[in-house]
Amino acid sequence: MKEYDFIAIGDIVTDAFINLDEKFEKVEGVTGHPGYNLCIPFGDKIPYESVEIVRAVGNSANAAVSAARLGLKSALSSNIGDDTNGKECLETLEKEHVATEFVKVNQGKITNYHYVLWYGDDRTILVKHQNYDHLLPNFGSPKWLYLSSLGEHTLEYHKEIAEYLKQHPEVSLAFQPGTYQMMFGKEALKDIYNQTKILFCNIEEAGRILGITTLGTEELLKRMFELGPKIIVLTDGAKGAYAYDGKEMWFVPPYPDIAPPVERTGAGDAFASTTVSALAMGKDLPTALSWGAINSMSVVQEVGAQKGLLGKEKIENYLASAPAEFKARKLN
Repeated sequence: MKEYDFIAIGDIVTDAFINLDEKFEKVEGVTGHPGYNLCIPFGDKIPYESVEIVRAVGNSANAAVSAARLGLKSALSSNIGDDTNGKECLETLEKEHVATEFVKVNQGKITNYHYVLWYGDDRTILVKHQNYDHLLPNFGSPKWLYLSSLGEHTLEYHKEIAEYLKQHPEVSLAFQPGTYQMMFGKEALKDIYNQTKILFCNIEEAGRILGITTLGTEELLKRMFELGPKIIVLTDGAKGAYAYDGKEMWFVPPYPDIAPPVERTGAGDAFASTTVSALAMGKDLPTALSWGAINSMSVVQEVGAQKGLLGKEKIENYLASAPAEFKARKLN
């Protein structure tokens, strides 16, 4: 059996980026705050600028590609249908040197397909996860598992993953909860949280997981740590990210944009997966967070979550030429 550094588990999708014509839509509210809405007149025929199809994406697929570009032996464990979209997703993964032996082709079913309403440098995504039969493959003992977005009918599958981790304590788990994983609740996934080496979510998602919306960042980090992960990483959009390992608390600022962002899909995936990949290569946490911030900056310079992902050499070049203010700093 081939030994992998990094196996990502989660749904794979095709994204159709619909570039909206800004003359016919508007936004309300303030970026990053409640009530920030994309507004489209009901009943109208709305012109759009263009459509761009991006194959083999989704949180876990993005992470697998990110790890592969950084030089790790990477694979994806996922499900597709036996349709054209599924075939093209497989071809895309293979071109990216992501192993597909754990991708199950489901006869008579369709592959996940999402619609991205792209407005300015931001977007809203219309999502639908197909209901597949999930069985945990026999993938041995990779260095890292990376678990992220799965559909609403996968609670039992998460229990299988938790049991696998109990039997393979040498495997490190990175967990980036998706929508349904947050909806399952922290009690239903307590065995996953308890066996997580490093967990990633944004500040708003942390409040959703805990059922608390009034805590400051440091208290959120501590409460999330109590769920069981060894390291908590909370992202705060363009403001940067925070990490806590039970002893030390760190902040890493965003890497300065080399140009205005094109669109922001995949920024969080790039940050999380690159941080994990750097840890897998033996980097310490502050350095790994800095790598994540650099790849997050790069990915928003392109359409989609993967085109802008960097290799190891380019990340190291950006780090070597970083401005003095770009430095992970300890908060306690």
